Amino acid sequence: MSFKIIRNLFLIIAVIAAIAIFSYYSDINSPASNNGASVKFTVAPGEGVKKIGADLARAGLIKSQFHFETYIWQTKNGANMQAGIYELSSRMTIRDIVAKLAAGKILNQEKEITVIPGWDLRDIAQYLQAQGIASSSAFYKLAGQPLKKYQSGQLPDYSGKFSVLSDKPEDYGLEGYLFPDTYRVFNNATAEDVILKMIGNLDAKITPAARVDIAQEGKSIYEIITLASIIEKEVKKTVDMKIVSGIFWNRLKIGQPLGSDATLSYISGDNKAVHSLEETKINSPYNTYRFAGLPPGPICSPSFDAIMAAVYPVKTDFYYFLTNPANGETIFSKTLAEHNRNKQKYLK
Repeated sequence: MSFKIIRNLFLIIAVIAAIAIFSYYSDINSPASNNGASVKFTVAPGEGVKKIGADLARAGLIKSQFHFETYIWQTKNGANMQAGIYELSSRMTIRDIVAKLAAGKILNQEKEITVIPGWDLRDIAQYLQAQGIASSSAFYKLAGQPLKKYQSGQLPDYSGKFSVLSDKPEDYGLEGYLFPDTYRVFNNATAEDVILKMIGNLDAKITPAARVDIAQEGKSIYEIITLASIIEKEVKKTVDMKIVSGIFWNRLKIGQPLGSDATLSYISGDNKAVHSLEETKINSPYNTYRFAGLPPGPICSPSFDAIMAAVYPVKTDFYYFLTNPANGETIFSKTLAEHNRNKQKYLK
C-alpha cells in the first residue's frame, strides 16, 4: 500500500474521529430540544446504565443513548445514579441529566399539611380539598359531617385499629378525633391516609396513664374529647383551659347547662363570641344553653392542652367566665350576679 493511500486513510480516520468527538461533545452539552416540557422520569431500584439510557432516549430526553453511556463511562457516574422519581426536560443537556441523577435530586414525594386546633370537620374538609388531597364529599364519606347521625355501617369503622375510638358512638362521625398537628404525607395521599394518621396521632397522645385516670373518674374518652373540644373553642391559654374545665365539670355535676357559645357556633357555622337570646333557644341537642349535660359529641378537634385540661381540671369556686374581647383575658366569677356585672363591664 502506497504512502499516499495510507496518508489518505489516516486523514479519513482523523476526520471521522473529529466528527465523532465533535458530535459527542456537542450532544452532551446541548439539549435534545429547546422547547420540550418537563416530565416525570422514574429510575427503578437496580436499573443499570443501559436501561436508564434507553428509557431517556425513548422519552426524547436525550438524542443518543450511546453518548449518554459514553459520558457515564467517562465521568464514572454510573454507580452514583440513584433510584427515584425525577423532573427532567429535553431542554436539559446530558451533563445536566447525569448530574441530577447522580445527586439524587428526586421530586419531593411528600408534603406538609397542618390541621389547626379548633378546626371542625367542615374546616378540615375544605382544607384537604384546597390541598388537592380529596374532595369534601370524599372526606365526609369517611369522617362524617357535623351534626349528622348515621346508621350502623354507613361510615367506616376504625375502632379495630385505634383503641381511642372504643367508646365512640357508632352513629356519629370522627369529629374531635382528627388530632390537630403538622403531618408529612405523600403527594398521592388519600383522605383515608390522612384520617388514619390523625386518629393514630390522637391514640398515641392519650397515654395509658391518662386513660387510667379518666376511667377512675368514671368518665369515657368520648366525654373527655367532647368537653375538650368546647374548652378549645372557649379559651386559648393553658392555665385558663384548666380552670374552665373545672367550671364545666362543676356545672355538669350539679346539672347546670354548660352555656357555651362555641356550641351555638358549631350549630350555625359562625364564629360569634356571643349570641343573641333568640339564638340560645335553638332546638338542637348541641345547644348547651337549652340542654344540660354534654352535647352529643365533640364540636372540633381539640389540642393536646385542651384534652389534658379536660382530664385534669383545676378545682375552684368559679362557676362562670367570659373572655374580654379587648385583650383576650379570661374573667372568672363565682356567682351569676358577679358574672352579669362582668358582662356589663367587658362585653358592652
